[in-house]
Amino acid sequence: MVEAGYPDIEFENWFGFLVPAGTPKEIGTLLNHEIIAIIALPDVKERLAELAFDPVGSTAEEMATRLRLDIEKWAKVIRAANIKRE
Repeated sequence: MVEAGYPDIEFENWFGFLVPAGTPKEIGTLLNHEIIAIIALPDVKERLAELAFDPVGSTAEEMATRLRLDIEKWAKVIRAANIKRE
């Protein structure tokens, strides 16, 4: 954001996979292992790098922590800026 004239703004784009509530844990674990295996494939890693992605596989717990921290962070920004939905 520095290049855009906003040196004090920090954020990261990230993507994750979520499953519906109530999905059996073993299904979520299987999907997690398969996705991590896929993003580790050399051709997938190369293509993602070409698109400026840095793939990182994590656990469901790490993803939950990431979501919680981002929600807390952006909730503060929204409250401080008095942003309201229309």
